[in-house]
Amino acid sequence: MNIGVDAAALGMSNAVTASTGDVNSGYWNPSGLLKIEDSEASLMHASYFANIAQYDYAAYAKKIDDKSAWGISLIRFGVDDILNTTQLIDSQGNIDYNRISLFSTADYGLTFSYARRPTLIEGLQYGVNAKVIRRVIGDFASSWGFGFDFGLQYENNDWHYGIMLRDITTTYNVWAIDEDKYNEIKDAVAGQNQEPPESTEITFPKAQIGISKRIDFHSDYSLLAAVNLNMQFAQTNDIISTSAFSIDPALGFEFGYTDLVFLRAGVGNFQNVEQLDGSKKVSFQPNIGLGFKYKGIQVDYALTDLGDQSAALYSNIFSVKVDLSIFR
Repeated sequence: MNIGVDAAALGMSNAVTASTGDVNSGYWNPSGLLKIEDSEASLMHASYFANIAQYDYAAYAKKIDDKSAWGISLIRFGVDDILNTTQLIDSQGNIDYNRISLFSTADYGLTFSYARRPTLIEGLQYGVNAKVIRRVIGDFASSWGFGFDFGLQYENNDWHYGIMLRDITTTYNVWAIDEDKYNEIKDAVAGQNQEPPESTEITFPKAQIGISKRIDFHSDYSLLAAVNLNMQFAQTNDIISTSAFSIDPALGFEFGYTDLVFLRAGVGNFQNVEQLDGSKKVSFQPNIGLGFKYKGIQVDYALTDLGDQSAALYSNIFSVKVDLSIFR
């Protein structure tokens, strides 16, 4: 749930908390769903780690009236056809390749979003997410989890401000482990897997604060500039880190021509990385993107840097967004 969705947003290094205003707002900031004119749908696919992992996303959102909107989205991140070699050696100590089987591991995130515009404060809108998390590791284990997000957006004099509070109630995942499957593998390697893993996973709250401004030039050209401060309430390797919280800044730009062609760039994920000699070096993640929009159909592409921990430094991400009102 931390990777992000929509190639347009990823091309801007996810700095869209304040500016998001389409079907993908259900992920970035649900209050942005109120900017939808009718109804929209979105699809995205990406391959990670040299095509080993597949990341897929689908969303739908609809405006209810001038003051409310709703949306639903589904994310899947999975690795399929993993070789299960725990039974490779039979009871006689012989290697039997016929005993190899395949399994898949996948994480699912189903999100229900609702956005509302209050009547008392001009320019303010808010939204909430209810999330259902499902994680599956073959026949070995599976889990269910639940959580909530809360988002705000405020517009004043062409400046846009946004706050996204993720997992505000702390998201819990409770695992169920198949005891028979566990007993089959706990002695596969001497001294390993002797105790069942923890049955509960906890995702702590995070905050994202954003500001953006769109500038139009001669009615044909536009420039959207956005800044995000991504905050975790723990000490991490982020460039700004204390014992109470850590902040990772992100900066994104989108240059548009006649609302038809878009060029995007961004930089984020600033980390203090410890080197072999014990010194620390600041690393960062540059992203670029390209988009086309015609008669309510928008196709976006992003090239994202996964970081030095991966053999595949860059991933190609494609997404499609459709304004469903064009079919009426």
